[in-house]
Amino acid sequence: MILGGGVEERPLPTFEEIRLRTPGGKVPTALAAFARDDARERALHTYGRGFPDLVRGFSGDFLAAPDFVLFPRDEDDVTLAMKVCEDEGIALVPFGGGTSVVGGVEHAPDARRRATLDLGLLSGVHEIDRASLAARIGAGMRGPAIDAALGEHGLTLRHFPQSYEHSTLGGWIATRAGGHFATLYTHIDDLVESVRMITPRGPLETRRLPASGAGPSPERFVLGSEGTMGIITEAWMRVRPVPSHRASASVCFPSWDDAVASVRELAQSGLYPTNARLLDAREALIHEVATDGSCVLLLGFESHDHALEPWMSRALAITAERGGVVSSGPTYVAAGARTHEVDRASAEAAWRQAFFDAPYLQSALVAMGLVVDTFETACTWSAFPTLHAAVVRAVKTALKEACGGGLVSCRFTHVYPDGPAPYYTFMGAGRPGEQIRQWSLVKQAACGALIEHGATITHHHAVGRVHREGWHRERPPLFGKVLEAAKRELDPAGILNPGVLL
Repeated sequence: MILGGGVEERPLPTFEEIRLRTPGGKVPTALAAFARDDARERALHTYGRGFPDLVRGFSGDFLAAPDFVLFPRDEDDVTLAMKVCEDEGIALVPFGGGTSVVGGVEHAPDARRRATLDLGLLSGVHEIDRASLAARIGAGMRGPAIDAALGEHGLTLRHFPQSYEHSTLGGWIATRAGGHFATLYTHIDDLVESVRMITPRGPLETRRLPASGAGPSPERFVLGSEGTMGIITEAWMRVRPVPSHRASASVCFPSWDDAVASVRELAQSGLYPTNARLLDAREALIHEVATDGSCVLLLGFESHDHALEPWMSRALAITAERGGVVSSGPTYVAAGARTHEVDRASAEAAWRQAFFDAPYLQSALVAMGLVVDTFETACTWSAFPTLHAAVVRAVKTALKEACGGGLVSCRFTHVYPDGPAPYYTFMGAGRPGEQIRQWSLVKQAACGALIEHGATITHHHAVGRVHREGWHRERPPLFGKVLEAAKRELDPAGILNPGVLL
């Protein structure tokens, strides 16, 4: 069997069966007005959505739970929470949608008292600057709510990570999340106009500007800080009119190498497609996009201003030069048409549904005892062939050792003129009580191959605890000392998300 053994479904634990950590103390009186210490809230705020989190959750292990959860109603509550936690030596971890897959919202296993800060009430679209196409949005607002509120004004943020339904704006900014656009505006970085962060030493708010050449960027300091320097409370975000013109097509390639070369040429063409997801044959098969062994490129363009036939026509000409054959489309949706008029039987539609279903599918597979996870990276086009071969070899070897065998697949989530962002999925049979150890062996092999071949430890899943060692190897040592100095200045007591990033 390709997964190296059989699988067996296991039931979810009941709430009465879960094991919670004994609280290290009571809720401080000054915070009682916006605190909860009941078992349910503590359990719900224990983990993110990474593989080890799911395994521990299914086994009823919630021993990493916070002592209490805070729900600040405004920035004054955030400031008060920091002061009290600093005074009493309580670790404080920010929590948005709880979708971290790298241990970014879990408390460190130390003896300190623990509090989690849920930002859900710091929500809402507070202000819109239509002339500048910008909106001031609360950090605790989730993806669907953001677009619903902006949609009333004919606007959209157009940022759709896989966790879109549950994740928050503050989480996207804190983790430098990747979003909807496969080219050009790929990260939340590109959409942040200014940001406000509350630190133990006061607020840090950047100026609203379209661009600046004035020294190191303060926005860039906040982006990716993962709650270790302060708590993001709101941001001015670059928005855009809701697109009214869309074009989509699916292109099949019999050869992976030709498909990669074609996507490189597309990325360097200046066309900047909105969607340019390349699935290898196994990825296409897993998600029922293609079953004939083809690699599939899902290609799309969108605009609120103009028709897209010339862009799509040129893109398909580029893919044809490398043997790409259009398998569905091109489909065009003109101004005034509704989304349901797009061909829902297309490969693009199948992939779009599979994309948002994937986290739920992973939970089901973990329940069946499988070891299944993803990891992503970015590298130059010249480095990709060697990197890809090394990663696949390392993961397959580790899967054989850890699981008796398994499978690995690859897709490109984003592409740049100078390189792709390959995203890998691996799967193998787990053994009861050993799944985390098995996963760790495969994950370590993958991370080692990425760093050894000059790729980044993560393209859009953040550092957290899981990628911390790899990131320390990736970043310049002196830059690490600069960050440590900034941490000492902003959070001298070290209460904010200890053990994450630094």
